[in-house]
Amino acid sequence: MPLYINFIFLLSLLTTSCDSGKLTPLADLPSSLKEVSAIEKTTTSDLLWVIEDAGNKNNLYGLDHEVTIKKNLEISNVQNIDWEDLTSDAAGNIYIGDFGNNSKKRKNFAIFKISQPQDAETSTTAEVISFKLPKKMKSEDFESFFLYDNSFYIFSKDHKKCKLFKVPNQIGNHEAEFLSEVKLKGKNTKVTSADISNDGKTVVLLNHDRLWKLTNYKSDDFFGGTIEALGFDHDSQKEGINFIDSKSILITDEKTKHEGGKLYSFQLN
Repeated sequence: MPLYINFIFLLSLLTTSCDSGKLTPLADLPSSLKEVSAIEKTTTSDLLWVIEDAGNKNNLYGLDHEVTIKKNLEISNVQNIDWEDLTSDAAGNIYIGDFGNNSKKRKNFAIFKISQPQDAETSTTAEVISFKLPKKMKSEDFESFFLYDNSFYIFSKDHKKCKLFKVPNQIGNHEAEFLSEVKLKGKNTKVTSADISNDGKTVVLLNHDRLWKLTNYKSDDFFGGTIEALGFDHDSQKEGINFIDSKSILITDEKTKHEGGKLYSFQLN
């Protein structure tokens, strides 16, 4: 059953009750959402926005302070080919990353802009930002991105090297710019979600049993600074991450037979 948590109290838990490095369960996600693949809190709404990935509805869900579904919005003009991550801008618009590519055969990727989702009733439409990878580059699988300085930064999901691409926040068709790549340390290094702090000084990359904290970088050379791995105290299919403040983050995982389907907090050191 959901743990009914007042949203303000939930935020206070993040800053006062979380030991640094400890993944703390806060609530069960709605039982109807088995494959939550992202979480995002905007500046203009108290709702926590989530989506599900491939094989699920073209819907954006807003969770209220009781972690129950308050908004259930069908995005009527697009398909959920493989929705994997969420980000937002200062005006409160939500962006859905439709770029999952498990087979690595996909050539066209999309980011869907949902304007002011908290004001919609039961359905809305999306503006589309489409992109392809640079010519001669092999297709990549993506599950993570964020918006920074009016550009999207998209991270590949690969066990060998994580590649970073840049796409402008402009409606229309684009060729992604390849920026850099890094070999993350650890046995399992597939990045499943990403976010950047509001002050732009810290990036977090999520994995099932850890996250990587990126700091001391210059401009958007995120791999050029300090990369620190922070392990969790358990392993599950974690696929959503979102900064609440510069040190406190929310994390979600998918529901399996024995575990998951929860909202967690994590305090950066």
